[in-house]
Amino acid sequence: MEKISNEYLSLEMSALGAELQSIRDSQGHEYLWQADKRCWPRHSPILFPIVCGLWEGKYRIDGKEYAMERHGFARDMTFRLVKHTDTKVTYVLESDEQTLQAYPYKFILFVTYRLEDNRIHVVWHVLNTDNQEIHFQIGGHPAFFVPGLAEGAPLSGTMRFDREEGVERIYGNVGGCIRPERFDVGCHAGLWKFDEESFKDDAVIIDQCQIHQVSLLDQAQKPVVTVDFSAPAVGLWSPYGKNAPFVCIEPWYGVHDYVGYQGEFRDRYLMNHLLPGASFMSEYIITIHA
Repeated sequence: MEKISNEYLSLEMSALGAELQSIRDSQGHEYLWQADKRCWPRHSPILFPIVCGLWEGKYRIDGKEYAMERHGFARDMTFRLVKHTDTKVTYVLESDEQTLQAYPYKFILFVTYRLEDNRIHVVWHVLNTDNQEIHFQIGGHPAFFVPGLAEGAPLSGTMRFDREEGVERIYGNVGGCIRPERFDVGCHAGLWKFDEESFKDDAVIIDQCQIHQVSLLDQAQKPVVTVDFSAPAVGLWSPYGKNAPFVCIEPWYGVHDYVGYQGEFRDRYLMNHLLPGASFMSEYIITIHA
C-alpha cells in the first residue's frame, strides 16, 4: 500500500489493480467507498482493455474469437510501482503471456495519481509496444460516499452536471449490453436527483460528450466531490437493491457492446486505436471541497 499526502488530502493506493483505496481530508473524513463486500468489494478500479461488457462475453479479432470478463483484466492484476514521491505515485502494467491469451496485443499501461492542493489527478498512459495497431477502451470507476446520508438510510442525493437541460442516457441492461435508443435523464437546471430506483436498470450511461463535469452535492446543494473529465462517456452507478451509501462517477473512453454485436473488436462503439509506437494519455480530476 502506497500513501501520499499534502496539507489538504491524503491518499492510499494499492498495486493490485493500481486502485485508489482511500481519500481523506485534513480532518480525517473519508470520501471513497471502503469496499464492504455486502454492497461492492471495490473502491475505484481501472477498467482496461474494455469498459463494461461484451455481447455474450466474447469478441473477435480477424475472425478469431476471444473471451473477456466485464471491465477487462487490469483491475485484478498486480501493477509494478515505478515512482513514489510525497505527492505522486505511478504504477505500470505490461503485457505478458497471461494477458496475451485474453487480449492479443502488446502494451504498457501507466496509472498515475498526483495531488495538487485539493485535487487528485488520475492519469492514464497507454503505449503500443506491438508491431501492429492495437485497439482498447479504458475507464475509471471511483465510488464516493453520498454526503449527509445517515447509516442505513435509503439512497438519496443530488448531482450537478455542467449542462443545464437535455441530458440523455442509454441503457445497458440487455445481457449487460447497450441499446441504441436514448432517453432524457431528467435533470433540471443542471441538477439530477437520484435514489435507489435511479439504478434499477444498472448504470445511467451518458455518452456523446454531453457532459464533462459531475459534482456530488450535500443537502445544502453545495459540492462535496467534483469529477472533471474529457472522456466521451460517463457512467453513474450504485448497486441496485443493496441500499448502498455510495455512487460511482465513472469517466469512460468506451462502453458496452450493442445488443447482439458480432463484428470485429476494432469496430465496437467508442474504441481507441494506436499505431505501433504511438501512445494515448488522458486524465480525470477529483476535487474534494472540504
